[in-house]
Amino acid sequence: MSNVKLGKVIEKIISKVKKEEEPSAKTLLDIPTASTTPASPASAVPRRTYLKASVLRSLGDLDTVKNEVKSGNILIVRLGPLAEKNMDDVKRAVAELSEFAEQIGGDIARLGEERIVVTPFFVKVWREKTAEP
Repeated sequence: MSNVKLGKVIEKIISKVKKEEEPSAKTLLDIPTASTTPASPASAVPRRTYLKASVLRSLGDLDTVKNEVKSGNILIVRLGPLAEKNMDDVKRAVAELSEFAEQIGGDIARLGEERIVVTPFFVKVWREKTAEP
């Protein structure tokens, strides 16, 4: 399978689920102030946040990704191995992770042709606005 095709599929799924306005600030990560942080202790910003790489080999790996993000870590997920097995599973995985990110107030974005990043609620991905033709 071509990496270009995988990248287009990922982008298409993420853009369907994520239909929100893009931030105007030119920052890569937006860490909220105390006034925008959810009040419940369970959703408090963790003391340490790690940027972790993960490989999605099956749909069973989704729980691991979700648990890492829930605990406050940022995950870069490589989808290539799953795409080699079943493209429908990639679509399901990206759609499920997009819905998960929306539910927790996190963010998800495509990184290149076969990777995505999933962030907890206190980290947003900056997206550069592109001019429409």
